[in-house]
Amino acid sequence: MHYSLCDMVLDLFQNSVEANSKTITLDFIQDKSFLEVNLTDDGKGMDESTLDRVKDPFYTDGIKHKNRRVGLGIPFLIQTTEMTDGSFHLKSVLGEGTALSATFNLNHWDTPPIGGITDLLISCLSFDGEYEFIFNREDRERKLSYTITRSELLDVLGDLTLVTNMILLKEFIESQELDN
Repeated sequence: MHYSLCDMVLDLFQNSVEANSKTITLDFIQDKSFLEVNLTDDGKGMDESTLDRVKDPFYTDGIKHKNRRVGLGIPFLIQTTEMTDGSFHLKSVLGEGTALSATFNLNHWDTPPIGGITDLLISCLSFDGEYEFIFNREDRERKLSYTITRSELLDVLGDLTLVTNMILLKEFIESQELDN
């Protein structure tokens, strides 16, 4: 179940990792009244038929989760944007990758809380696999802007499975979220 917008983003990010993406870019742009999330990858992409079906909660390809009969990540995201006066766009090209954009009205009564950005990033950085992750964060109200790349963190910290490195990673991300 998705309790926050970050939970939804993490679910979609996992799709990009599982699509064997080499580069995943996540833009997280926030203002007083909206949150815009753009996720792009160069994974396996989808054909037009699959692109239509992923919006159906009763569709799953049956490959990733053999006993699962539903795929709720994208349908939940669409439902959330529609019921909160937001927007949703999904483009994909088979063999080239996928681009997803969602905007949430933060002033709408039914918009879930944003959630923990630090926890989102740590989870995104911790998936197994060889992929580059580029996170672009902008909070216009707080005049906050920074970029984090997985390759730079791996160069500095090394193994992201070690507890000591994860503590340093958490402290670094939290420091980026502080107002200047």
